[in-house]
Amino acid sequence: MSKTFTAKDVAEHKDEKNGMYIIVDNGVYDIATFLDEHPGGAKILKRMAGKNATKQFWKYHGKSVLEKYGGKLKVGDLAETAKL
Repeated sequence: MSKTFTAKDVAEHKDEKNGMYIIVDNGVYDIATFLDEHPGGAKILKRMAGKNATKQFWKYHGKSVLEKYGGKLKVGDLAETAKL
């Protein structure tokens, strides 16, 4: 069973020591081990750590990128929250 995270949980993971989590759609990904591999450099990943990166991710990446790397980086799913 996949672990579920709130946006607050993700926000607590924004450095390499605690893990660097981002949200893309409803998935939560730990990008700390991907910093050196990222073609756009580590700087942008560090800037997005702890945040919802959905808009930025889809602006620069296609579905194939998430399919290729998502499986090894995904740590869980975003908990559903009530939208008022």
